[in-house]
Amino acid sequence: MLAEIITIGDEILIGQIVDTNSAFIAKELNKIGVQVYQITSIQDDKEHILQALKDAKQRVNLVLITGGLGPTKDDITKETLCEFFDDTLVESAEVLDNVNRLFSKYFNRKPLPSNLLQAKVPSKATVLNNTHGTAPGMWIEEDNVVFVSMPGVPYEMKYLMLNEVLPRVVKRYDRPFIYHKTLLTYGLGESAIADRIEDWENSLPKEIRLAYLPSLGRVRLRLSSKGKDEAQLHRAVDKQMDVLWKLLEDIAVGYEDETSIEERIGALLAQREQSLSLAESCTGGAIAKKITGNPGASAFFKGSIIPYQTIKKVDVLGVDEQLIHDHSVVSAPVAEAMAQHVKKLFETDYGVATTGIAGPTLGDSEDEVGTVFIAIAGPKRVISEKFSFGNARERVISKATNKAFEMLLKEILKN
Repeated sequence: MLAEIITIGDEILIGQIVDTNSAFIAKELNKIGVQVYQITSIQDDKEHILQALKDAKQRVNLVLITGGLGPTKDDITKETLCEFFDDTLVESAEVLDNVNRLFSKYFNRKPLPSNLLQAKVPSKATVLNNTHGTAPGMWIEEDNVVFVSMPGVPYEMKYLMLNEVLPRVVKRYDRPFIYHKTLLTYGLGESAIADRIEDWENSLPKEIRLAYLPSLGRVRLRLSSKGKDEAQLHRAVDKQMDVLWKLLEDIAVGYEDETSIEERIGALLAQREQSLSLAESCTGGAIAKKITGNPGASAFFKGSIIPYQTIKKVDVLGVDEQLIHDHSVVSAPVAEAMAQHVKKLFETDYGVATTGIAGPTLGDSEDEVGTVFIAIAGPKRVISEKFSFGNARERVISKATNKAFEMLLKEILKN
């Protein structure tokens, strides 16, 4: 079974917003065995929308549309759907009640006439009630193709997908099972991994596919397969993944959707009743953001300091000013001192520190842009490493963040 996602909005095409809706929809469809054939982004233009709908109808069984359902004049999706299906707008009492309820509950006033227009829907549509917003979802079937229109607001779209659309798709279509399992690895490049697992990869059953998904400092390895027998599908993929894990045990972190490296670090520290603190200079809080993005971080994470200016490494952290003078603020001795001082300040078992030059200017150091020192102060020793992460600022910060997690995990596992 094939689906196409159509996102409507000039704001996507001019780069004003990032289309996260398509990624969410595609992921959820994949879970229920629906393969996304194409993702299309189009402008708020009637002819463009009509052509996209016509083309999609020839390709797929299911068309999911987001955007263009607001109360303003530039939102033309409903009127265009009426033209495409040779239909007219009618007032839905269900949607009208929802609009009035939302305005009474959240705004304590009556809706404007433009808001009440949200209750107008194509007569051929089945209304998908949107309790999170005034624009309803709409389900229309024609010639054995289902068209679903949803608001472009992400949290409204997600609500409708999970509570209205997916249950209907499951009931409406006979679908194969699709199973993905993805191994997360750190610290080894794509080519080196491919060389290590070449024999295993060549022996994979033809119904199981391997994909390499590299990013900064990490590589994800995804095994995929599809079929009618879900249990057999899982057994076959899991068996191959067990072999892959053993081949890459030294760099394997966990499985995507089950754990991340920061979650694994958190679980280990919480299990051992140990704690962590950070002194982030060049990473500017990026490490702390990833840690606190997971629930339960307070069980092991005590806090962080961002001593961005050199003087704050002295005033706040207590790094010896002479040490900075002798070795430069971007150096192994300073990184190690930062890690030790933040560990002492927060009274933690581990302290992690980063100091470097993210660019584009050099700041208080004469080292090249992209130079980063990362230090780990643990229960038994202090270590540091020097890295050169290139001259793109975002890349430097991301790679330094990933490398800090990699170093910390290895150090925890050694203790």
